[in-house]
Amino acid sequence: MTVNPGLVGRSFPPTAPYLVGREKIREFSRAVFSTSPLSEDVAAARAAGYSDLVAPPTFAVVVQELTLHQLLSEPDAGIDFSRVVHGDQRFSFSRPIVAGDELTATLAVSSIKSLGGHSMVTAESVILAADGSHVVTAVSTLVVRGDE
Repeated sequence: MTVNPGLVGRSFPPTAPYLVGREKIREFSRAVFSTSPLSEDVAAARAAGYSDLVAPPTFAVVVQELTLHQLLSEPDAGIDFSRVVHGDQRFSFSRPIVAGDELTATLAVSSIKSLGGHSMVTAESVILAADGSHVVTAVSTLVVRGDE
């Protein structure tokens, strides 16, 4: 099965709101071996000028995953998840994610390229706060391995 080139330019509906919790930030911080007190200690985060705990930058993938699930579940996508390898990940922040944020994300497929029998699918997930302000754009490239 090949990746549907008609996915380029397709946008998906916004995800349901994701409420960022303190314990989720702490758990994620430990999982990525973050040593920042801003992700563990509310007093330290507030002393640094934040309203609550600050998530490590890569925490954005937790919200982005909700959008990637939409893409991978699309019946006409032609993406077999068992053949997917994560090729690239980038983030562009307007501000850090903090505990208490209620975030929604919208995914758009920006490109599909073929390379040696494989497909490289690049998608942008724009993550917004409850007030509609931009928090971060997460860009992922998924490599869909071709037939063996």
